[in-house]
Amino acid sequence: MAKLNKHNKGATSIESSRASSLQLAVINQHTAGIDIGTTLMMVSYTDTQGNQCLFETDGFTQSLHALAQKLVDASVTDEATGIYWMSLYEILEEYGLVVTLINPRHFKNVHAQKTDAKDCQWINQLHAHGLLRASHIAPELYRELRSYLHERNRSQSQKGDTLNCIQRTLSLMNLKVQHLLSDIEGVSGMAVLEAIAGGCKEPEALVELIKLGRVKASKEDLILSLSGYYKANYIAILNQQLKTYKFHVEQMRDYEKYIEAVLKKMLPEDEKGTQASIPDKKTKIRKNQYAFNLSGYLKEILNVDTTEIPGFNEITTLSIIAVTGNDMSKWKKAKYFTSWLNLSPIPSKSGGKLLGHLKRYTNNPASQAFRLAAQSLWNHKGSLGVLYRRLSAQRGSSVAIKAVARKLAIIFYNMVKYGKAFDSSKITADPTKQRDKKVANLKKQLAAYGYAIQPIVNTSL
Repeated sequence: MAKLNKHNKGATSIESSRASSLQLAVINQHTAGIDIGTTLMMVSYTDTQGNQCLFETDGFTQSLHALAQKLVDASVTDEATGIYWMSLYEILEEYGLVVTLINPRHFKNVHAQKTDAKDCQWINQLHAHGLLRASHIAPELYRELRSYLHERNRSQSQKGDTLNCIQRTLSLMNLKVQHLLSDIEGVSGMAVLEAIAGGCKEPEALVELIKLGRVKASKEDLILSLSGYYKANYIAILNQQLKTYKFHVEQMRDYEKYIEAVLKKMLPEDEKGTQASIPDKKTKIRKNQYAFNLSGYLKEILNVDTTEIPGFNEITTLSIIAVTGNDMSKWKKAKYFTSWLNLSPIPSKSGGKLLGHLKRYTNNPASQAFRLAAQSLWNHKGSLGVLYRRLSAQRGSSVAIKAVARKLAIIFYNMVKYGKAFDSSKITADPTKQRDKKVANLKKQLAAYGYAIQPIVNTSL
């Protein structure tokens, strides 16, 4: 028994030493956790004496400045915040605090014991041990660009809704011209709408405003389509809808001026401190396009021409860098970048077996831009178009869009990070390998039915 007791004591000492080594180390010494709400915020922080402090404050601007100053006085250097974060984030950033934005999905509290006070304390504790992952936040200049871009896109969407209302009004007037013109927003279409809103009711006079050489419909069909029911209330409504349309177009142009001003600040400077001069746009401004030379600015900022990527244009690139910025070093490898965009497959494993892949949903504008670019390649003749059509036939369009979008994100990442021009040969499939693969598949299929493939012997010699 004495020998057994000695063995038990040795086991107890080993277990105690293991337990002490499993304690979490404090990585971030002076931290604070903030559970952010619309009007109430709970703050937990560690002061200079190592004491845990907890207090609540409202969400008014004056209170946010007082909160930032209080944390600075307590020598707090790291912050972890929740949602409703933008105003507080910018204020804390002005006071020189290192702010870490945390996705609420990345931390959990004890079930049935969730309160705002416990949430902020839990965030503070996790952040002190270095267990929280920071969300990507673009620099201030790119956040400003993104806000202007968001408002311009909203004006563009509202302009499209107004055009739908205009077409409804034309249908109420029994006018069919919107079905004969390919684009009612074009020069001829807007000229006809302006004339109708101005009181013109003669179809022959309205047809003269249309450039017949650019329209597939005949003059007689256009006259019949403009013979409608010109009621006074419909004309008045159409007049107001045209004013709304012009207002949204003007809003889009105003936001473009703000966007161009921000892009000018992003232009790199040479050794003498001068920036490159971007020439004016020479091509015709089409609908929903920018009135200034957007592609020229993007080439200077990124030092590469991303419009060479299949499915990309300057608007796609602008939408992406407004979220990611032009510093790709935040992601060590391209696979981390695609994972952040939610374009990489997430395997679900249990017991060493692959059970499938998890589905994640995101509203990341950059991810959406890559997906839209991938979707536009459904009839592309290159290798990416071939990949899209093959995956779409085998596994569906959603899988094809995500797979091609991932490849586009990798190409974009390497171009922007390393400043290399687009090389189509790297994504072009080897025709010899494709032929061998097809032959191998045919042999396998015929072998299942008891047949074999023999090469054709040339007997002409």
